[in-house]
Amino acid sequence: MATISLGSYAATKYPLCERRIPDELYRKYNVYRGLRDERGKGVMAGITNVSTIYGKQIINGEEVPAEGILLYRGYALSDLVAGESLKKHRLSEECAYLLLFGELPTKKELTEFSKVLAAARTLPRNFTRDVIMKAPSNDVMNSIIRSVLTLASYDKSSLDTSMENVLRQSLMLIATMPMLAVYAYQAYNHYIKGGSLIIHRPDKDLSWSENLLMMLRPDKQYTELEARVLDLAMVLHMEHGGGNNSTFTTHVVTSTGSDTYSTIAAALASLKGPKHGGANLKAVKMMDDIRKHVRDIKDDEEIAAYLRRILNKDAFDKEGLIYGMGHAVYSLSDPRTKVFESFVESLAREKGRDEEFELYAAVERIAPEVICEKRRIYKGVCPNVDFLSGFVYRMLGIPDEMFTPIFAIARMAGWSAHRMEELANMQKIIRPAFKSIMDERPYVPIGERK
Repeated sequence: MATISLGSYAATKYPLCERRIPDELYRKYNVYRGLRDERGKGVMAGITNVSTIYGKQIINGEEVPAEGILLYRGYALSDLVAGESLKKHRLSEECAYLLLFGELPTKKELTEFSKVLAAARTLPRNFTRDVIMKAPSNDVMNSIIRSVLTLASYDKSSLDTSMENVLRQSLMLIATMPMLAVYAYQAYNHYIKGGSLIIHRPDKDLSWSENLLMMLRPDKQYTELEARVLDLAMVLHMEHGGGNNSTFTTHVVTSTGSDTYSTIAAALASLKGPKHGGANLKAVKMMDDIRKHVRDIKDDEEIAAYLRRILNKDAFDKEGLIYGMGHAVYSLSDPRTKVFESFVESLAREKGRDEEFELYAAVERIAPEVICEKRRIYKGVCPNVDFLSGFVYRMLGIPDEMFTPIFAIARMAGWSAHRMEELANMQKIIRPAFKSIMDERPYVPIGERK
């Protein structure tokens, strides 16, 4: 019997998988595609205390666009960033404590929490060699997912979903996620790209952000400003409401009664998608493309013309998207971007990349106008945090392959807070409904099929 290859079989059969559902059926049955209405507003699917996102205000009974506000457990992001902890590279740890426990830590509580995380920055014996290094992946996120699932094999209480045990597991994953990510990148860089293999152990006296920079760099060196900016970037990516895809995934999987390792693996799988955690990489590649094709990056008209080509699917990746622009909730401004901008400008000066920063500022100013020219926008367009974060990571010397993993490292605290919130309030499995449009058909015996 002749062997049929999977590739040729798939190439022949794939048209059967591409049956499109007509757009008019979504309107006919009042189904919100992507759980969003025609204005892009998400369908309410739950209640949370972890964080709050505002992009509108009510005036005379009508919703109108407003400056974006992000609250962590009721505290404005802008107020948290103004605190002293950022200067000591400990703001990310302070915010992780806030998200997990619902209150800002005292100085003593933050010191204790930092020591707990430092003590937990260790992997099982030979884990790095046997799990991460022996099966390097060309996708760092895939390696992290595998590592998280494998860690369950080393945990005798892996299936225990009591609050105390889930908190223990969450703290362990928050502490070790930087190691899983950096070591996965080093394995990729060495075994797949042919680079050097340098593994640094975390230092218990360094902060979360300092350890990340130290472990990534062969010489372990970093500047004060670099550590502060990375600490800030982690805070900005740590949490963003229950409705984003990976956090909603956390709620959905938790509602089934599944274990922590499976739940976080599912969240990671969601985050790695280019429409979610991979958006910042798309943004920097788009900016690379703009620099390549725009002769005078100080000419607003030339920039606008090229942005129109991108929107018309005539340039860059031909998808018709200006990456880093627009958000499902924010309209006038993304508070994360506003916080980031002053620090990004300082880092650009330190790195001698002022001209590149000016291009980002120009695109930020011009892109919303170009988008509004072409598309029917109900709520306005503003740059989101992905627009600048990739540029920041490149200035920090962080490889492109680590952009989404750093997002995951930061978001681990937010996922953990939402998982415990779901456990505390869980009553029913989360099960949204789908409208079936397939009519019943009479069965035909195999010998009579044509």
